Amino acid sequence: MLGVRVVKQGYVYTIERLGKFTLAAEPGLHIIVPFVDRVGQKVNMMEQVLDIPGQEIITKDNAMVGVDAVVFFQVLDAGKAAYEVSNLYNAIMALTTTNLRTVMGSMDLDETLSKRDEINARLLSVVDHATSPWGVKITRVEIKDIRPPMDISEAMARQMKAERLKRAEILEAEGDKTSSVLRAEGRKQSAILEAEGKREAAYREAEARERAAEAEAKATQLVSDAIAQSGSQAINYFIAQEYTKAVGKFADSPNAKTILFPVEATQLIGTLGGIGELAREVIGDKTGDVGTPLPESRARSTVPRSRPD
Repeated sequence: MLGVRVVKQGYVYTIERLGKFTLAAEPGLHIIVPFVDRVGQKVNMMEQVLDIPGQEIITKDNAMVGVDAVVFFQVLDAGKAAYEVSNLYNAIMALTTTNLRTVMGSMDLDETLSKRDEINARLLSVVDHATSPWGVKITRVEIKDIRPPMDISEAMARQMKAERLKRAEILEAEGDKTSSVLRAEGRKQSAILEAEGKREAAYREAEARERAAEAEAKATQLVSDAIAQSGSQAINYFIAQEYTKAVGKFADSPNAKTILFPVEATQLIGTLGGIGELAREVIGDKTGDVGTPLPESRARSTVPRSRPD
């Protein structure tokens, strides 16, 4: 029974014969020689976590900070881990602590707060290289917490607040600038469209006046041709026609109760008689007959004499 040994999973037992390491017993059943062979150390081969206690570290710019870290490691060679170093856990802790002070002591406070990944990578490289002769693999080194002094924390809080206020004012100014530019652009486009509308309206108005002038010129040319062909009769006819239209407008006015003519009645009647005579002459010219004059008695009866005042 003294020669039977069972190694648990996740462990490796070192077997010593007469005090000398001879075998690393893997998990399972093993037979040893009683009183000659014995189990030396039971080495844990699983990945382990070692908590590094808080350290007060002085940075490059003489700021005191408190740092907590954690180390993940695994034993790869049980013989080396058992016989190359005494108290493996304390050795890894001391090595990590000293290198932590070295790495963070060479950096400013701002760098220690913002470059945790760089600190972790440098620590991992240094500690893993130092523990490789012990048959140990350092898998990860992580900084858990960095605690700057209270006054520095307050100053950093004020600085952060000022920086955020600065960025807020910059964003607000940029927003005002963008808004002003957009409003100016809108006014510009509005002015351009309004000017284009005025130009188009002026062009249309000028075109309308041009067409009206062409029509007036054409009408004037037709009147001139008629006058040239008919002489003074055409002029009298046009004047009489316009005069009659003007008198008709007076009569058609809805507000006119009494019509006052600025001429004497005899002159008005005479004018109408002249218009009628002119019309007969024009009609006679068109039909080839000479208009017959009105009887003298009838013409006199149509013109009342004015009563002396």
